Amino acid sequence: MKLILKYFPNLSEDQIIKFQRLEALYKDWNLKINVVSRKDIDELYLRHVLHSLAIAKVIAFKNGSSIMDVGTGGGFPGIPLAIMFPNCHFHLVDSIAKKLKVVNEVVEGLGLENVRTTHTRVEDIDETYDFIVSRAVAAMPTFVRWTKGKIAKKQKNDLKNGILYLKGGDLTEELKDYITTSIYNLTDFFEEDFFETKKVVHLPMKFSK
Repeated sequence: MKLILKYFPNLSEDQIIKFQRLEALYKDWNLKINVVSRKDIDELYLRHVLHSLAIAKVIAFKNGSSIMDVGTGGGFPGIPLAIMFPNCHFHLVDSIAKKLKVVNEVVEGLGLENVRTTHTRVEDIDETYDFIVSRAVAAMPTFVRWTKGKIAKKQKNDLKNGILYLKGGDLTEELKDYITTSIYNLTDFFEEDFFETKKVVHLPMKFSK
């Protein structure tokens, strides 16, 4: 928890309480349904919560923004972002029901009212969002295909509507066809070794007239 306050010192009391409660909730539910590896559960704030919040270093979502988290798994990056941006709407989607059971229990345990979940494949979602976020569930070309047509055209944020993707390693080949991407190195925001090769990729969506 000290890690979160180190990089986000201006949290409200309610946000601090919610972030503090995450660990106990995940440790309890992870014993019943394994959604986070044992190594990672011991470093939950570093490897999952702070990693998710890297997106909050790239953009401060405006109130009323809608964000879909694709392949949310145990609720990352969606749940930490929902705590950080209580006036935005988050839709967490995963095709694996048992993972969403944990997500739903954590959401309920925290009293998060700005999160909803759907057990489905993203291709079957028929809505649009200001941003689609995810943690490396597929190569970018595949992810772009999955999410095609799901970005809202009306802009309300400082960054153009599109995909915000948490990825690691050398992305040169994967992103070579996407000349409009912006890449943010997490080492610019966080000093821990864990973030050395990790990035946030912003891919704004182009719209035909």
